[in-house]
Amino acid sequence: MRSTTGLLFFILLSSFAMAQNSYQKMGQKALIDGDFKLAVAHLEKAIAADSNNVNTLYMLGYSYYHSANYKKSVSTFNRLISLKPAENSAYYYRGKARNIMATEGKNLSNVEREKLLLASIRDFTKAIELNEDDVKLYQNRAIAYRDYGVLKAQKIPKFYDKTKAMTAFKSCITDFQKVLEFSPGRKDITAQLDDARIYLDNIK
Repeated sequence: MRSTTGLLFFILLSSFAMAQNSYQKMGQKALIDGDFKLAVAHLEKAIAADSNNVNTLYMLGYSYYHSANYKKSVSTFNRLISLKPAENSAYYYRGKARNIMATEGKNLSNVEREKLLLASIRDFTKAIELNEDDVKLYQNRAIAYRDYGVLKAQKIPKFYDKTKAMTAFKSCITDFQKVLEFSPGRKDITAQLDDARIYLDNIK
């Protein structure tokens, strides 16, 4: 009787694992096909069966990001980073999601926007620590610094901070210059660098 019960348990467990693996594979295919909403639907089922699967978490966070569900993308990458703290790409996409939420999110206070932008900067900084040769990390951190500088330069009582705004734009300029060291002649970066210098001069 015990052996029969054990066999039934093993069969059920195997079926469960196969179903979970099937959802993961279908989610991966949908992601590759660019159907991120379908990928989310499959991957949510896969992660419900195995909440600590780092590959599924990465694909789910990535799919949430490309479905413009930035809040869920951040929370999913939070889970992934707790399991795999050295996952460079998780910090990158979490940073991008937080930056978009801060600049495009509705019904946010300036304090909430500030927290998101500072968290975004920290994410890109951590990603750079893990991979200092990835040019896109410097570019995205420069954008986050710029957005933070713009936010703190607003002449709002008890929120405006000239020193923080100037420091942010100086950091922004440094990062854009770093990008140009990697990729000389990029006109898009040169234009953004010029804009950052103008912003800084106006604050002064």
